[in-house]
Amino acid sequence: MSRVSVFSAPFLLGFDAFEERIDRLTKSSDGYPPYNIERKTDADGTERFLVSIAVAGFSAGELEVMAEDNQLIVRGRQKDDGSREYLHRGIATRQFQRSFLLADGMIVKDATLSHGLLVVALERPQTPKVARRIDIRTV
Repeated sequence: MSRVSVFSAPFLLGFDAFEERIDRLTKSSDGYPPYNIERKTDADGTERFLVSIAVAGFSAGELEVMAEDNQLIVRGRQKDDGSREYLHRGIATRQFQRSFLLADGMIVKDATLSHGLLVVALERPQTPKVARRIDIRTV
């Protein structure tokens, strides 16, 4: 049985990969770790985004930030320290992978870890609108 989606409309050409990315994102969302997304727009029209992810208990070496195939992927892997004895363990330190779908033209600028927050800075520069006339050939 074939699946019908909004991306199968005849006027949406070349969006197959986009639909696959959205499917991957919806399957991987479990709510951990929590995050915020902020948007700022400069006077020149450049949009800047800050993705802040709560990663208390993780060091920079246990985190990985990747920009791949129009996706921002953040992974956290932490090994259990057997030498520590917890009376109560309320800070979750399980492995995670958090993905964000990026629009074309988005640039991942940098990532900083401070006070238990991983902040990834992204930018979408203002791109000029391009319109061009297509010559019609006769055969």
